[in-house]
Amino acid sequence: MEPSAPLQLDHLPDAPASPGAPASSTAPASSTAPASSTAPAETGLRRTMGPRHLIMIAMGGVIGSGLFLSSGYTISQAGPLGAVIAYLVGAFVVYLVMACLGELAIAYPVSGAFHIYAARSIGPATGFTTAWLYWLCWAVAIGSEFTASGLLMQRWFPGVEVWVWCVVFAAVLFGFNAISSRFFGESEFWFSIVKVGAIIALIVLGGAALLGFQPLADSGNHPFLFENFNTSGGLFPNGFSGVLVTALAVFYAFSGSELIGVAAGETTDPARNIPKAMRSTVVRLLIFFVGAIAVIAATVPFDQVGLDESPFVTVFSSVGIPYAADIMNFVIITALLSAGNSGLFSCARMLYSLSDEGHAPKALKRLTRRGIPLVALSVSMLGGLASLISSVVAPETVYLALVSVAGFAVVGVWMSITASHFFHRRAFVRKGGQVAELAYKAPFFPLVPILAFTLCLISLVGIAFDPNQVAALYFGIPFVAACYIYFHFRHGRHAVKQVA
Repeated sequence: MEPSAPLQLDHLPDAPASPGAPASSTAPASSTAPASSTAPAETGLRRTMGPRHLIMIAMGGVIGSGLFLSSGYTISQAGPLGAVIAYLVGAFVVYLVMACLGELAIAYPVSGAFHIYAARSIGPATGFTTAWLYWLCWAVAIGSEFTASGLLMQRWFPGVEVWVWCVVFAAVLFGFNAISSRFFGESEFWFSIVKVGAIIALIVLGGAALLGFQPLADSGNHPFLFENFNTSGGLFPNGFSGVLVTALAVFYAFSGSELIGVAAGETTDPARNIPKAMRSTVVRLLIFFVGAIAVIAATVPFDQVGLDESPFVTVFSSVGIPYAADIMNFVIITALLSAGNSGLFSCARMLYSLSDEGHAPKALKRLTRRGIPLVALSVSMLGGLASLISSVVAPETVYLALVSVAGFAVVGVWMSITASHFFHRRAFVRKGGQVAELAYKAPFFPLVPILAFTLCLISLVGIAFDPNQVAALYFGIPFVAACYIYFHFRHGRHAVKQVA
């Protein structure tokens, strides 16, 4: 899911990728034995989602405007080959983070688990900060998704104000989330089917055209295979530094994959289904993202891609698909609403878990008869609408700060996950636990969490050298410091560190 400024189908700014999720305070399944896969939910939330729901929730969070709209900008900055390399690196980092997440999600099978991982394994102040970073990230994303969807609807309904569509979409997504977690999972499953279908169509039809098979196209001057990769400036027309800067943005583009951890507390048989969903998600993201970027880069010259329309529209038009712009307008709206749907789910579980830990008002912990934290859901929706309003009223001040912190939060949460895994495994072994008995264990410990943490840290340092992203540090670091300071004075005297 990716928080971004309002988007037009024919105008393609580089939208930062988004992210998200919360946590709950159920104690770890065990500090010396693997979590039981059949243990009942202790949080009061219902375990109703299966692996297909988890996969599509993660896919829904990741696949958004960053791929459908802004991928052209990525290619133009890094060059065709550079963009593919950047996405391969991004997929590798996602694998490392997901490996750490898998072990933690089974050790702490609770809803909104990022907060719990950090609170149990590192300290309650870190858990508190992680929770609010990620909640703000998704709240900003919700508001921007509503705005962008409303703008795109004007292609078909130019007489209807954007704010009307924002209200309609907000009501629809609130309804999806308020009925039951399984209903949310089903809605996200079908939202994601539309997006995945568009990507598969691009890879299959665009790939066939690159091989010379294009029966629907009128012209015969379509590039063959990867001849566009050999540009006038060589394989890296903007130098390898363009690849490095792009890799930073690609990290954000993959955010949302960690949503599987958010839904851990509402998943049937987590010890079996969570690892299965994570493996499938990493493989599918690798195929879909790298495959789509490769086809786009091979089809459209890097110095022309993404300048005046979605690169998906460009590719579909080049292979002769009728009404390509209208089809992609529908797909992009679906992608935006899917990301907003995942974001609202994530925000609600974050507030629920904070309340469960005693770090937010008790009212946020109230559940409906169907196990939905309705108060937390309502507050999260209000947060998204506040973000939407700030994007109109104070875009250069308040909204800039919100978007910057949101972008900073993505990598910050990944660092929190990997650090939590490192300390969790060490404490597990120190207390006499047998690694071989774990239902799922991240491979090559401690290399995987250390490497993942280091790559994420490098990406944050690299932001300082990118004028388009440096605001994330200006606002993100003070926000983190403020969270720690607030926690110390508000909860610090009573908080007791609980180590996994």
